[in-house]
Amino acid sequence: MINKVKIDVSKPGGKISKYIYGHFSEHLGRCIYDGLWVGRDSDIPNSNGIRRDIVEALKKIRIPVLRWPGGCFADEYHWKDGIGPGKDRIKRMNTHWGMITESNDFGTHEFFELCELLGCDAYVAGNLGSGTVLEMQDWVDYISCAKGTAMSEERKINGREEPWNLKFFGIGNENWACGGNMRPEYYADLYRRYQTYVKSYPGTSVLKIACGPNEDDYEWTDTVMKLASRHMWGLSLHYYTLLNKNFSEMGDSERFGEEEWYKIIKNTLIMDEYIKNHSKIMDKYDPEKKVALVVDEWGTWYKAVEGTNKRFLHQQNTIRDAVSASLHFNIFHQNCERVRMANLAQTVNVLQAVILTYGKSMIKTPTYHVFDLYKEHQENISIKAEHECSEYKGIPRINATASMDEKSGSIWISACNVDPFEAVDALIEISGIDEVTVTSARMLAAMEITACNTVENPENVKIREFKEFNVKKNSIALRFPPGSVITIGIN
Repeated sequence: MINKVKIDVSKPGGKISKYIYGHFSEHLGRCIYDGLWVGRDSDIPNSNGIRRDIVEALKKIRIPVLRWPGGCFADEYHWKDGIGPGKDRIKRMNTHWGMITESNDFGTHEFFELCELLGCDAYVAGNLGSGTVLEMQDWVDYISCAKGTAMSEERKINGREEPWNLKFFGIGNENWACGGNMRPEYYADLYRRYQTYVKSYPGTSVLKIACGPNEDDYEWTDTVMKLASRHMWGLSLHYYTLLNKNFSEMGDSERFGEEEWYKIIKNTLIMDEYIKNHSKIMDKYDPEKKVALVVDEWGTWYKAVEGTNKRFLHQQNTIRDAVSASLHFNIFHQNCERVRMANLAQTVNVLQAVILTYGKSMIKTPTYHVFDLYKEHQENISIKAEHECSEYKGIPRINATASMDEKSGSIWISACNVDPFEAVDALIEISGIDEVTVTSARMLAAMEITACNTVENPENVKIREFKEFNVKKNSIALRFPPGSVITIGIN
């Protein structure tokens, strides 16, 4: 059969929010310490303790939002521990991630300085599990109230005159598990109470995000939406891609065969099922889709690299993870009327990171390069992409997405070949325009299914110019290499 991707420019969909390309940083393993934060006295180039090469790398992929401080860590984080002179900051045990001492060297001031360096919005996760209403209220006051309160004056004493821009605030995290093992009814009532005191001070507008379900917990979504939807901007969803759902078969991030490749691709696609099912429930209580579905933890999860602390969740990142990331973005685009934020877990050194650091060395992972390939879709209007193609073990080999820049009229098409061994010849047919001019064509591919980037070979997997295509009027004939991701820009 002829493998086809059909795109109809005359039938636009919803807007692809830039926040779909968000990131997540937690006090876990080496994400913050020895990752984003190296300390002010480090010989690694830094801006007031924040690692510069990471900042420049994240700016290149147009990071729109960063979530912090957790994760499970958020519901044991007491923000006042992390302000004031470093020598006076309270040390605590990080009970979730390795039972190591948390120095609190990286706190509120450091996080917002990082966001300012990145030019991105802040998404703060508040402590509902072990914190008080007053503690949460005071934190929002400290961050975003300009003057006239004890908290705003304390911020000034600690060196910050002007308030920061607090765009998003989460009321707890995974409160069905590490955030308190709550029932949905109980959480919904607590959410209603706590969010009341998350105030938008003059000149600010804080968007509140409720703890949503884990994977296919549809009862949680139904209950929380029924009881609290009118008090929220967004409802979170967490789903990690594993070899199987119960963590009994974690798999290796570096050494695997075709069966493990297939399972990760197959389980990635479950995200679409979960989003659609949760969206249907949300539609019952919010038919106008005012409440966003916020997929603020997603990504592949394998066992930790041998020789590292198992609770640090440090894993390698291969071309398999790049294809999984591509599929995630395609799914988010297809559901963009409801999905208006997503946050990859996690930014640096943890799980499906876009950056790995080893001392002074910094590595951009294959997943990083997918963010780079897809960045042109941010804030574009989605265009439906239909597939007619052969299958790899029951999965269509080609999975594509498309969008249009309303200002320039440019059309961007991104697609992946999920088959790890076979190249695929395909035809992209674009209706609604008379003639196609390709302005950009870039590709991520590798010779091995386990290909990754290392200190010794940091550019083993990188974006290259894509040339294997031919244009004829309003169609593009091209060959997708095995396990590849391609983005094409046209006018």
